Amino acid sequence: MTVHFIGAGPGAADLITVRGRDLLASAPVCLYAGSLVPAELLAVCPPHARLVDTRDLTLDQIVDELVGAHHDGHDVARLCSGDPSVFSAVAEQTRRLDAAGVPYDITPGVPAFAAAAASLRQELTVPGVGQSIVLTRTSARATPMPPGEDLATLGASGATMVLHLAVQRIDAVVAELVDNYGTDCPVAVVAHASRDNELVLRGTLADIADQVRAADVRRTAVIIVGRVLAVAGCDSHLYSAARDRTA
Repeated sequence: MTVHFIGAGPGAADLITVRGRDLLASAPVCLYAGSLVPAELLAVCPPHARLVDTRDLTLDQIVDELVGAHHDGHDVARLCSGDPSVFSAVAEQTRRLDAAGVPYDITPGVPAFAAAAASLRQELTVPGVGQSIVLTRTSARATPMPPGEDLATLGASGATMVLHLAVQRIDAVVAELVDNYGTDCPVAVVAHASRDNELVLRGTLADIADQVRAADVRRTAVIIVGRVLAVAGCDSHLYSAARDRTA
C-alpha cells in the first residue's frame, strides 16, 4: 500500500490537481490539517473513509497513523496545504516512512504564493525589473533559520521576496528589509489566498505594517515585496517579432 502526499492547494477546494483529487477519492484513509485544508475537499473522500485531523497530533502520532494504515492494507491520502515542496514538513515524515519501509509518492499542488500572485493579477518575474524570486520565512515560533538566510542577507540582491509564515512579525520584516529595498518599495499582503474570505492589502514598506494591524491579519498570509509589483517593465523576448524562431 502507498502513502500519497497530496498538495491540497492554497485554500479553494477546486485548486487541487486532478491527480490529487483522484487519489483522494480512492484512498480509504485520509490525514489532513483541519486548520488549513478546506472541508470541501473531504467530501471527495470515499463515503466510509477514515478521516484523521492532524491539527493536534505530534509527528510520531501522524507517522503511527500512516504506518498503521499501510500495515492494515490501506492506501493513505496525506493532504498538505499548498504544495508539498515548500514549508510542508513532508521531509520529516518521509524520512520516517523510509525507515519503516513504507512506500509513498508525492503529488504537487498550487502553492500559496502562486495563488497570491493570481489574486494580485501579477506576474512575479517582470522583464527588466525582476527575474528572481526568493521564497523564505522567518523564525518566530518555528525552527531557526540557517546561517546566512536572514532577511537582510537574502534581500541584498533586491530580488522579489515572498515570505510565508511571517505576517505576525510584520514590523520585524519591514525593519530587516527596508535598508535594501527602501521605504517606497511596493508590498502586498494576501491573506487566505483563493478563499471566500481572501483579503488583499497593497502598500509600501513604509505603511504595510499599519495596514496589517488595522486589518488584524495574523496568519495564513503571504507577503510579497519587490519593484515588480508596481513597475510595468519591458516586453519579454519570448514573443518579440525580432526573435529568431528558427533557432
